Amino acid sequence: MSDTLTNEEVLAELTLDQLKQLVGLVEYDAEVDPFPVTGWDAVVFIVGNATQVAHYYQSAYGMQLVGYSGPETGNRDHKAFVLKSGSCRFVIKGGVAPDSPLLDHHRAHGDGVSDIALEVPDVDKCIARARATGATILEEPHDISDEHGTVRMAAIAAYGDTRHSLIHRSQYNGPYLPGYVERASTVVRPPGAPKRLFQALDHVVGNVELGKMDDWVSFYNNVMGFV
Repeated sequence: MSDTLTNEEVLAELTLDQLKQLVGLVEYDAEVDPFPVTGWDAVVFIVGNATQVAHYYQSAYGMQLVGYSGPETGNRDHKAFVLKSGSCRFVIKGGVAPDSPLLDHHRAHGDGVSDIALEVPDVDKCIARARATGATILEEPHDISDEHGTVRMAAIAAYGDTRHSLIHRSQYNGPYLPGYVERASTVVRPPGAPKRLFQALDHVVGNVELGKMDDWVSFYNNVMGFV
């Protein structure tokens, strides 16, 4: 099984035994999984001040800035900072344009997670399963490309205004997604500070609508095959 670890798992510098303890790692066959998920792609936050939040995660938690999108790169709607620590990727977004949908989301919810993006080996297979089981498709499968390669992606709705983007990036070697440029951290941390304070994302807790817990458990059972 050690030969089947993903690049993200190797990057996290965890042993096979540690992975088993963290995530209940078991033998797995994607061919028979109707909605194969191979890992976390990113947790996307919408916040009021993306610059400040990105600085906080770098200075307090040792995350590294690896990518950026914003007015300087031609994105006039919002700015976004891509941060990594081990295999964990956070994307911190904040609206810039007065009519940005991100500002509407922030007014409704405050700072919080908008997208729990999943790494999948077959976007089309996952969307076919989602459609067949009654999930709401927010984005049909499509390719986006730049000089670093091509990413195939789609998205489905989850609880509230939360979404799951489905990402297949095996043919892409850019900093995050097309439209983002490479950017390095300039935050100076104190001498002797840990290289990083966490290595991997263990789980995500979803706070669903009152009285809807069983409905959303069934959603993840039926649509994604979680048990």
